[in-house]
Amino acid sequence: MADPATIAMAVKAAVALATDKRTWKTIGVVIASILTPIILIVVMIASILSAGSDHNKAAIDLSFNGGNIPAAMPADYTSHISEMNGCFTVLDKAISEAEARMEGGALDNIRIKSLFYSLNFGAENLFLSAAEARNFVDCFVTAEDGSAVPASLETAYQRSFRLGFAVTSEVKANAQKIYERIAFGGAGLFTGEIERGGTGSTVLDISSFTDPSTKNNLDLAAYAEQAFEAGWGYVWGTYGDVLTDSLFSSKLEQYPDGVGNYKEFIRSNWLGGRTTDCVGLIKGYGWLDPDTMAIDYGTNGMPDIGADSMYRNAAVSGSMNTMPDIPGLAVWKPGHIGIYVGNGKVIEAMGTKYGVVKTKLADRSWSAWLEIPYINYNIGE
Repeated sequence: MADPATIAMAVKAAVALATDKRTWKTIGVVIASILTPIILIVVMIASILSAGSDHNKAAIDLSFNGGNIPAAMPADYTSHISEMNGCFTVLDKAISEAEARMEGGALDNIRIKSLFYSLNFGAENLFLSAAEARNFVDCFVTAEDGSAVPASLETAYQRSFRLGFAVTSEVKANAQKIYERIAFGGAGLFTGEIERGGTGSTVLDISSFTDPSTKNNLDLAAYAEQAFEAGWGYVWGTYGDVLTDSLFSSKLEQYPDGVGNYKEFIRSNWLGGRTTDCVGLIKGYGWLDPDTMAIDYGTNGMPDIGADSMYRNAAVSGSMNTMPDIPGLAVWKPGHIGIYVGNGKVIEAMGTKYGVVKTKLADRSWSAWLEIPYINYNIGE
């Protein structure tokens, strides 16, 4: 045991150390240099969608949706967005290759990329090789009765963990928030130009249609213009009908995340008006009966399919640098679709907080254009 004199000296030294501001400042700097990277990563992951994380929200939306990066965006965020876009391009290709092998169902592109984003948010020098992308996407594919089909989300989590990814509860929670934001069109931030139409009208008018007896590209564009001018709202799973209380209730039950999470906004802004989701804007035109002016589900040869299936079913499509200037063509990116209406503009049901809006073709990072199956494109060429 140390003698009293030694203890007294140690106490005196400790007191002196504790009262020396310069010493504490030095210690603080050392501790900060060690802990700051860890704290920053934890804070970034924990606050991806928190109220004060505007740059984080913008980074998510720009990575998924494109748009103009604000001049005030910090350089590290700008670099992150660029690197994430590159990874998403590789993932899109791997997803398409995986779906080509599948016999049942389609992969949820946004779900896959949401998990990837959550796992890699804040990573430096982010890069994804084709082989790595294939391995990651394969986590979402499983064999069932001899066929490749989509795996359950929990199975995908477990497989991602076995690949070496730290799929923590925080990562899962953030991935779910990102998914809801992008897939269901929540409070997303798009920094490109947005034009908004009017409000309130629920009347469908085909007097400007070129040929109401056929389903053609020019009338599709005219239908989209009417939805824009009338200020249609956005509700997941709808396709142009008036959002009555009963329809709203059924969609709340059908989509507890995509509709339920925004029920108060929908009730305040879209109830009583016509609503649609992105592909519903196309299907609503396809199902419109010009004699009764009713939108009859599943009619006129157009099936009830999603945006990605609409693209995959197209007999005519191409990359954006080959797109002809034909109103009524569709523009697509994984999980989303819009209608080109000419003059470099697209009308799209953009999301719950946006409704049906008009955007610049060049602003939205579309992946491809297509002639919509079940639509006649011999008019206006």
